[in-house]
Amino acid sequence: MEKQISISLAADQIAAGQDLRGKIFIGYAGRFDSLVINSQIENSSDVFSYLSLNGKKINHPYARLSIFKAELGGKNPVDFVASTKHIPLGDYSNVRFRVSIIQEHKEVVSDVAQIRVVKA
Repeated sequence: MEKQISISLAADQIAAGQDLRGKIFIGYAGRFDSLVINSQIENSSDVFSYLSLNGKKINHPYARLSIFKAELGGKNPVDFVASTKHIPLGDYSNVRFRVSIIQEHKEVVSDVAQIRVVKA
């Protein structure tokens, strides 16, 4: 069975300041209002900033990026580039990227991908 939404990241680990490329594949056939990408760096209040969405430069310095369906313009997959200045206290920090489809303020489907931020 094909996932209704999935997120894939181009690397398993990156160093602080490196760009991370990701793709979101939407297989959801139902109605939805928006797509949300959220990043969480374990044991930290640091965030990933979003730099690009579908080839268009953006400057979104927050962990959560909400995108209205109309802004997607039917594009599938959705490409994004994110970056962080986080420097791990140990050898690395674990990071979760979560993508969700939202319909009428409710999460319908979601997927999670993980990566490590390592010391340079």
